[in-house]
Amino acid sequence: MSKPKTAVIIGVSSQDGSYLAELLLDKGYKVVGTIRRTTSMVHENIEHLKGKIVIEAADLTDQESLNAVIERHQPHEVYNIASQSVPGDAWSHPFYTGEVTALGPVRVFEAVRHFCPTARVYQATSREIHGGVSGHETATESTPMFANNPYGIAKAYAHMMVDCYRKSYGMYVCAGILFNHESPRRSLHFVTRKISMGVACIKLGIKKPPINELGEPLVDADGKLHLGDLNSMRDWGYAKDYVEAMWMMLQQDMPKDYVIGTQTRHSIKDACKAAFDHVGLNWEDHVVSNHRLIRPTEITDMIGDYSLATKELGWKPKVYLKELMEIMVDSDIDWLKAHSV
Repeated sequence: MSKPKTAVIIGVSSQDGSYLAELLLDKGYKVVGTIRRTTSMVHENIEHLKGKIVIEAADLTDQESLNAVIERHQPHEVYNIASQSVPGDAWSHPFYTGEVTALGPVRVFEAVRHFCPTARVYQATSREIHGGVSGHETATESTPMFANNPYGIAKAYAHMMVDCYRKSYGMYVCAGILFNHESPRRSLHFVTRKISMGVACIKLGIKKPPINELGEPLVDADGKLHLGDLNSMRDWGYAKDYVEAMWMMLQQDMPKDYVIGTQTRHSIKDACKAAFDHVGLNWEDHVVSNHRLIRPTEITDMIGDYSLATKELGWKPKVYLKELMEIMVDSDIDWLKAHSV
């Protein structure tokens, strides 16, 4: 009987990391997941995986911790899912965003290069690398990079370093240019989860809702959910679909970067309507735009052309925005019922 493959997931407690761990376990992998050192023993996204995966403490700002994990486990595959990806924090913490999101991936590449050079590496980059580029309604693998915020610029650096390590060292490194992808495991700092949790709180009449990134109740005393620019457009997909694409990329003979999206566009208003409609409420009665939640610069309206991924990987999205918001609302209603007194 052949020995199972070992995969290291940097950032296993994240939305993507936890879904990826489930996928790899189903495929028979030994899964090693890293989390940042913390005094908390609870990591909600992976509580159900404890005992099934190996959990190691490592940090994208600490080269030695990454070296130790790669040297100890000698993985066949390494997935770097971790980053500082909270939009607001990218502006308020630009130095930290650069250290984690730009230089962190290079530390992963260096750990692999020195301690397990045959490992295949997946790097999560982002639609944000295209930022404010004009004249491109649809992004392909050849769309120019023109990041216009600290997070996107950090991801652009990481994306370019993928190509650098491929060409300079002959490493198997590839990047997924992922458009927005969401799930019930998304952080409350992201708009889709704010919407789904806000809907759940309003529907259930929750008196003490979670706190938003401003340090204020997600739903105010008047029952209003505060969001940013309601006209912002995004290509939203389901994280559970997208981690399948990550795995598929590392199964190819040659490393290559792929755009992963749904090739659809929706506004935040559309996401609100889908979520509130699901529980029989009118979104316009409950949502307000708060200027304090609007980005200093907005990315251009763009959708992700996943045709190359379909042609070469056999990947297609399965879940689109309406169903995605319904999944998230149902999950948050169940969560609040289980955790509210």
